Amino acid sequence: MSSALLIVQTLNGLQLGILLFLIAAGLTLVFGVMDFINLAHGVQYMIGAYLIAMFSAWTGSFWAGLALTLPVALAVGLLLEVTIFRRLYGRSHLDQVLATFGLILFLNQLVKTIWGAAPLSVPMPDVLSGSVRLMDGLLYPVYRIALIGLGLTTALLLYVLINKTRVGMLVRAGASNAPMVSALGVDIGRLFMIVFGFGAMLAGFAGAMVAPILSVEPGMGDNLLILTFVVIVIGGIGSIRGAFIAALLVGLIDTLGRAFGPHLLRLMLDAASANQAGRSLAPMLIYILMAAVLFFRPSGLFPVKR
Repeated sequence: MSSALLIVQTLNGLQLGILLFLIAAGLTLVFGVMDFINLAHGVQYMIGAYLIAMFSAWTGSFWAGLALTLPVALAVGLLLEVTIFRRLYGRSHLDQVLATFGLILFLNQLVKTIWGAAPLSVPMPDVLSGSVRLMDGLLYPVYRIALIGLGLTTALLLYVLINKTRVGMLVRAGASNAPMVSALGVDIGRLFMIVFGFGAMLAGFAGAMVAPILSVEPGMGDNLLILTFVVIVIGGIGSIRGAFIAALLVGLIDTLGRAFGPHLLRLMLDAASANQAGRSLAPMLIYILMAAVLFFRPSGLFPVKR
């Protein structure tokens, strides 16, 4: 177990955590403010990746493609909210789960119809290509470091938006007591629409930023959606701070567990058994973490006061 491998896997875990936070931030607001379970949130992440693949090919520039992707991802989120999700707000959680699961199937087939089933690639911007030397014999891609920095900047901006602005005040109040906010004269329907559209744009932004390092393909957001719900449960529903801390914990534990789990088990088992047990236990670590957090804090680490 070398120090170079530890540094690389830690950075990879931070990168995964930042990606999960960008997706979870919008979803935890939607769940916390609107009490709405949106399984199709991962599809909005996928749509963001496909949009930047299309726009960057049209414009020949990653940055121009990103500038076009964000408003279109916002528009797609608002369109889904107005046409579909708004009709589900008063329904049971089971109805919401079934409807949004059906939307996942529909949108996955829709992107296959529009862009085909073959994976797409997005060229990396020239200014962020190449690698940076972290230590002797250790190079790490500049783009991945930039992705971590951009995610941390986004988290800071979200903190300012939620805690220091009037819109953020209304969002926090809606997460605490939506009926009271409505009774005070706030258009709760418009607030819901803003929260939903903003969450969709954040998910699309995450998909756009990860597109140069992953293949863009149908269903790419489905697996991340499960991790995103784990992040929300651990952090506390409706809490941006909780989503940020939980996302980093999940990203680091999942990445480091998969990388070093077999090495640690070799201290107690033979190499073959350790490798087998490590591969089996590593995917379970984040769920063990979630169970432990819920045992001691059933509302999550940083629950929204209600």
